[in-house]
Amino acid sequence: MLIDVVNNAGYGNMMRKHIQDLLIYLFENEQNFGILCKIDYLRFEPELPRHISSEFRPMTLFFLAGYTFESAHIEQDELLFEAGFGPENIGSFVTVPLLSIMQIIIDETPIFINLAQPRLIRTASTPSESEEGIKNSMQALLSNPENQKFFKKK
Repeated sequence: MLIDVVNNAGYGNMMRKHIQDLLIYLFENEQNFGILCKIDYLRFEPELPRHISSEFRPMTLFFLAGYTFESAHIEQDELLFEAGFGPENIGSFVTVPLLSIMQIIIDETPIFINLAQPRLIRTASTPSESEEGIKNSMQALLSNPENQKFFKKK
C-alpha cells in the first residue's frame, strides 16, 4: 500500500538524500527556486509576530531568490535561510527539515515532489549540541550588518 511506502524509514531516507542532492545542484548552478513546505515542521528564529505567522497555511510556499537565496545553506538534514516577512520585512532565520519540503519549484513548475512523511522535529541529543546550534545561529545573525536593528542599544 502507498501508506506503507511513504511511512517507511528507508523511503524517507532516500527522499531526504534526493532533496539534498537537488538543492545542492540548484545552489551550485545559482538557480532560484521555491519550496512548498509543511509549516508545522519549520522553525523561525526569532519567532515571527502572531499577525504574520497566523497567515501561513499548512502548506506554505517560500521563494529563495536574492539575499534569501544567498543566505541559504544545508546543515545536516535541514535547509536554513534568512528571509524578511510581512510589510515590515521582519527578518528571521528559517529552519526547514528536508523531509518537510513537499515540492521544489522553478518558474511555477514543480521539478520535485516528495511524498515521504516528515517525522517530528528532532531535538539535540546533548546540551552541547543545542548550545552549539544557538552559538552558530547567533554568529549567522551577527554576521549580517542589516540585523543590528534587532538588538537593543545600550
